Amino acid sequence: MKVAAAQYAPTADIGANLAVIASMTAEAAAAGAELVVFPEEAMIPAEAAGKPLHATAEANWPGFLTELSRLAVAHGVAVIAGGYEPSGDSLPYNTIAAVSADGELLGRYRKMHLYDAFDYRESSEVQRGDEGPVVVRIGEFNVGLVNCYDLRFPEFTRTLVEMGADLLSVSAAWVRGPLKEDHWTTLLRTRAIENTCWVVASSLTTPDCIGMSMAVDPLGVVRAALGEEERSLLVVEADKQRIDRARTILPVLRNRRIIIGPR
Repeated sequence: MKVAAAQYAPTADIGANLAVIASMTAEAAAAGAELVVFPEEAMIPAEAAGKPLHATAEANWPGFLTELSRLAVAHGVAVIAGGYEPSGDSLPYNTIAAVSADGELLGRYRKMHLYDAFDYRESSEVQRGDEGPVVVRIGEFNVGLVNCYDLRFPEFTRTLVEMGADLLSVSAAWVRGPLKEDHWTTLLRTRAIENTCWVVASSLTTPDCIGMSMAVDPLGVVRAALGEEERSLLVVEADKQRIDRARTILPVLRNRRIIIGPR
C-alpha cells in the first residue's frame, strides 16, 4: 500500500488550511497513495486560534470532519488528520480523525499524553482523552493512531501493536529545541524497530516546529524523509512482506517475557 505523509504550515485561516489539505490530498492520490497522513493541528494551530480554543473547536470541528470525508471520497484516498474537537467542557480534545476512501469516519483518537514538558503545558489548553488507543483498518493494514508526544511512551505504541497495528501513523507538531530533531528521528526509528512495524510520520512546519516527516520500515530503515520544506509530500510503498521478514529474522514480539496490556 502506498502511504503519503504531508507536511505544511497551517495558519489562523481554517479555510486556507483546508484548501492546502485538499491540494495535498489530490497530490497524494495522483501519486497512487491509498492513505495520506497529515500533522497534528492540521485544522489550526492552538496559538493561532485567536479566541478561546473550545469556541474554535465548536465552530469548526464538524465542518473539518465533513471536508475530510468529502476529500477522501473525491480522491479515493483515506485521510488521517488532526484538529480540535469539542469536549462539552471548557477545554477541547486534541483529536486525530481517520476517514476511509469511502468517506466513513473509521475512528477518532483523543490525545492521551498531553505535552506537559520542555517548559510547555498542553493540559492548560486541551482536555486529556481517556478512550484509546485506537487502531483502524485501511486497505490491507491495521493502522495505529499516534499523536506527537505519544511517541515518547513505548507502552502506548506496543499496545497498538498488541491490538493488531502493523503500521503506526504519527501526526505531530514536533517543537524545535535542543536535541529535539535527534529525539524525533531516534524515537521514530526505535518505535519501528522494537515493534517490527511500519511508521509513517507527519509534522508541522510552522516556525516553532521541525517538519522532518519520515517513513521508517520494520527494520528501522528510513525509506523516505523530508527536511524543513514548508510544504512537501513524501510517498512510500509499505508492504506486508517487509513486516513478515522483520518478524522472522527479529522475532522480538514472540520472544517477550513481560507483556504490558491496556489498563
